[in-house]
Amino acid sequence: MNYRELSTPALTVDLDVVERNLDRMAAQCRQKGVGLRPHTKTHKTPEVARMQLDRGAVGLTVAKVGEAEVMAAAGLDDILVAFPVFGGEKLWRLAQLARWRRMLISLDDEATAVVCSRAMSEQGVTLGVLVEFDVGFHRCGLAPGHSLVELAKKVQKLPGLEFRGLMTYFGNVWGTEEERAKEAEQVAERVGRALAAFRESGIPVEIVSGGSTPSAQFADRVPGLTEIRPGTYVYNDLNTYHQGACKLEDCAARVVVTVVSTAVPGRAIIDAGSKTFSSDLLGSGPMSGFGYVVEDPGAPLVKLNEEHGHLDITKSKHHFRVGEVLTVIPNHVCTCVNMHDEFFLRRGDEVVGSLSVAARGKIR
Repeated sequence: MNYRELSTPALTVDLDVVERNLDRMAAQCRQKGVGLRPHTKTHKTPEVARMQLDRGAVGLTVAKVGEAEVMAAAGLDDILVAFPVFGGEKLWRLAQLARWRRMLISLDDEATAVVCSRAMSEQGVTLGVLVEFDVGFHRCGLAPGHSLVELAKKVQKLPGLEFRGLMTYFGNVWGTEEERAKEAEQVAERVGRALAAFRESGIPVEIVSGGSTPSAQFADRVPGLTEIRPGTYVYNDLNTYHQGACKLEDCAARVVVTVVSTAVPGRAIIDAGSKTFSSDLLGSGPMSGFGYVVEDPGAPLVKLNEEHGHLDITKSKHHFRVGEVLTVIPNHVCTCVNMHDEFFLRRGDEVVGSLSVAARGKIR
């Protein structure tokens, strides 16, 4: 069937574009000499994760234990939970995963390490640990230096834990290519500082995990980096496009919508609002609007209610009509995907299948 025949709103993903995006990133990582551990937060789908692993990814990244359980149940292995896990129930589940899958966790506090150690020891399993440090995003992570080394030493002494290396997030590498390149230089200095502290202490560091989609092209400018964890690249979105990190034709995920009202002058209302796209604002480029209307970029998506999307058509030359089908590239594809139970696979205009967003809503 043609995608225009779908019941809307419907999330669609163009397989040709996805395969091109995956091939490009895999080749880029090989060329730059870094491993690829893609973050599944964007697609939340084991079948897509398998496509990444088949192209040479060294493992997977997830944010929560629930996401790890979905990937592990699908037979996928070598999973990093890039989030501090705290709480007895979640740690018990993590220990069960460590019985039959290679698991890594990131942490930045001794208290987290202690409770992780206790949970793993009780179950007789060993969990790999990456100590997290901050390179400028100021979200999680210790400052690169003595405190980082001291936490690693404490992890080494705790039963059930194995210190494997370091993790950081390049979320501060954002903006135009020039802005991203400049920030990547600062990141490289901070990574270098962290590694120097470990060399001075005589502690080997097997893994240095970092990166993001906007920073991926600068991975070879960060000495010591062993792997990167981009997520958005698999589908791309409007934020990625406005940073110059992809082209519009590289945006594989598009929401198919229908115009349901043109009664209000200067407005065309589509059947998709915040419960379809999420309310994430555009964080790059024009810093306005909630998505890109492919059929008429001159009709910005200026407002979202829960189920209504408001197109401003005051400057548009297009004649919008009730029943018209449009496609919209979302601002932030990760949160958009998490709003949907399934997505439809396209090859051009033809729908060739569908997949479940199996890890959606796995927030614990």
